[in-house]
Amino acid sequence: MNKKMISAKLINEFEEIFQCPLCTSPMRIVAFKSLVCSNNHTFDIAKYGYVNLITRPLTTRYDKELFESRKIIAENGFFEPLHKMISELIKNEMHLDEETLKILDAGCGEGSHLASIKHKIVKVLGVGIDIAKEGILVAAKNHPNIIWCVADLAHSPFKSNTFDVILNILSPANYREFRRLLNDKGILIKVIPRSDYLKELREIFFDEPQKQSYSNQKIIQRFNTGFEAVDKFRLSHNISLSKSLIPPLIRMTPLSWSATEEKVQAFLEKMSSAEITVDLDILVGKK
Repeated sequence: MNKKMISAKLINEFEEIFQCPLCTSPMRIVAFKSLVCSNNHTFDIAKYGYVNLITRPLTTRYDKELFESRKIIAENGFFEPLHKMISELIKNEMHLDEETLKILDAGCGEGSHLASIKHKIVKVLGVGIDIAKEGILVAAKNHPNIIWCVADLAHSPFKSNTFDVILNILSPANYREFRRLLNDKGILIKVIPRSDYLKELREIFFDEPQKQSYSNQKIIQRFNTGFEAVDKFRLSHNISLSKSLIPPLIRMTPLSWSATEEKVQAFLEKMSSAEITVDLDILVGKK
């Protein structure tokens, strides 16, 4: 079966989770080719198995190179401790039974986080959305047994109270929409950087002390306003990267956007290998 048909069958099995992003009416799969709502708004399944449900023009600086770089870094184990921690957290919090756990990754990028976490839990419907088509394309090409959607979180194409778990990993949040999408027993897991996350890059790229350091307190305050905080974990460790992985590390992060080309090249030439700091807060909330 090709990727388009694998995706069509999966969407067909779970078509009840969808609502039209234009009119909010129910949707169904037609001829294993399109998602169509009761008002006949139609969204085709692409060749590689994702669905583009964007309803208005959106621009993003996240490009194919960034997502391909992030995929390389993820494949080399950079996020593995995070994925293990989140999957264990979900198992402990959700008391898994015979029902298929529905997990939405909001701002899924190229899909590495959701695919790895789904693999560790097994009986999961994984759904990933991102406004960046380039990221969803990489995700769909590499992880066909997940529903991938190019979609705007502000107008997400899913019915209310649909998901057991929402992941929001190093990505902007929309707490109003998270409350709508999450069922009453569900949990939101938000991952945010702490002050030492990728500090080796910050110290090279930025001259200003306020950019070299970072505080996540405002993000935590917003989280606590939007959701009832039930737990918080810190994940902090160093990871060794070979010289060949330093270029994709730099390209995978928006930190490099404001760095001069001279500083990027200086970092690449200086490093034969690198010890990189991973420093994250994992916030768990309920409605």
